[in-house]
Amino acid sequence: MKRLILLGIMAGICMGCHQIRDRRSLKLAHGLDTQHPVHLAMVKFAETCDEISNGKLKVDIYPSQQLGTERETLELLQLGSIAITKVSAGVLENFAPSTQVLGLPYVFKSRAHQYAVLDGPVGDSLLMAPVEYKMRGLCFFDAGFRSFYTKERPVNRPQDLDGLKIRVMESQTAKDMVNGLGGSATPMAWGELYSGLQQGIVDGAENNPPSFHSSGHYEICKYYTLNEHTAVPDVLLMSTIIWEQLNDQEQAWVNEAIDIALAYQRIAWVEAEQEALEAVQAAGVEVIRPDKQPFMEELADMFEKFQDRPDLYPTIQAILATPDPTQIPDSTSNPSES
Repeated sequence: MKRLILLGIMAGICMGCHQIRDRRSLKLAHGLDTQHPVHLAMVKFAETCDEISNGKLKVDIYPSQQLGTERETLELLQLGSIAITKVSAGVLENFAPSTQVLGLPYVFKSRAHQYAVLDGPVGDSLLMAPVEYKMRGLCFFDAGFRSFYTKERPVNRPQDLDGLKIRVMESQTAKDMVNGLGGSATPMAWGELYSGLQQGIVDGAENNPPSFHSSGHYEICKYYTLNEHTAVPDVLLMSTIIWEQLNDQEQAWVNEAIDIALAYQRIAWVEAEQEALEAVQAAGVEVIRPDKQPFMEELADMFEKFQDRPDLYPTIQAILATPDPTQIPDSTSNPSES
């Protein structure tokens, strides 16, 4: 009840889209801190909208959960109280079930394979999947590969997760994955995780290197296992209520700015990953690179559970059938030189 009241109040005081004469302002809310590379990409998006529209289309950004958690900003998006939000695909699956395929462990063979999927027909279809829930995807941001970090002991193999409470997003797929590896999946809001680790509510979590570093979680968790179980992308979404208020020119500006921001983000992400790993190691974190095969074997049955889901299994098959560019031989090479 308190949550509904809060959302009602916020819906009353927030306007996702504000227009004065020929100038329009869009509200963008998300939960990341202002140093995160995905936030910086959203800043690039806002700057580009302003530049290419000659100031006629502004984007005002509210970071760090100023307007609520990811779930709450999705609800505000549905009301049209904010125009745009960034959430993990793992959280979006609670609103648009078809997107849960993006959180399956080891469904992406490499970063290049993930880009090939998300930039192709499968990605286009998944971006439009939430339309019936009054939101449309604008793009997928690279959120890297997620791995485990723990406080008391390292994780070198799946059995090392036995008995550990591991924080996960509000995602059934993430819960099933951690539980399938022998851990105890514990959903918790991102903003509550630092204190949760401090107080022993959870024994660890799983996330990408930039988030592990920028959150300060490395100050508590001194073991980081790069088993890279999932590559759950971030999704930038817009309220269909607001999108339909934009004229054709404004929609074109948004799409052009998205393309520029996405290209910027992918370069910034790779750099941020390397910087984050170097920083946490310098701070005393033991970075472990385990054999991934045991983790993959333990989780292989998660794919089988979707065989009786005609709404999801074809998408999984399409992802797995998408060629991995890193595995495609260079047809110009001389076989005698290989």
